[in-house]
Amino acid sequence: MASRLNPYLNFNGDARQAMEFYKEVFGGTLDLNSYGEFGQPDAPNADKIMHGMLETTSGFTLMGADNPPGMESEQGGSYSVSLSGDDDAELRGYWEKLSEGGSVSVPLEKQMWGDVFGMCTDRFGVPWMVNISTDS
Repeated sequence: MASRLNPYLNFNGDARQAMEFYKEVFGGTLDLNSYGEFGQPDAPNADKIMHGMLETTSGFTLMGADNPPGMESEQGGSYSVSLSGDDDAELRGYWEKLSEGGSVSVPLEKQMWGDVFGMCTDRFGVPWMVNISTDS
């Protein structure tokens, strides 16, 4: 397998819901493994996600998990997940789904560099940037 770089998102207890949401947004195959499946069936966090991976037909890979008890994380701290390309309809579709129920900090519209760009934070606290390349 070739090397690859992909986002790995951490959640404070709602990784299952978040990863299922991303499957609705991007499609693809979602594999979720709980802490209970990996030797902790009676632990309080047995139903929480130890590792999740979404692989899409567009070639995206998004991973995520719930933090173990006592290891909290601050969502949206020092990163954004960026989507870019020239397929206007596809990227606008992702934008609509990701921004629904979240907050928009930069509306998806034409910017001074000529592309259509927007920034939002989804309902799970993950910040997204969408850039649609244009010919003009």
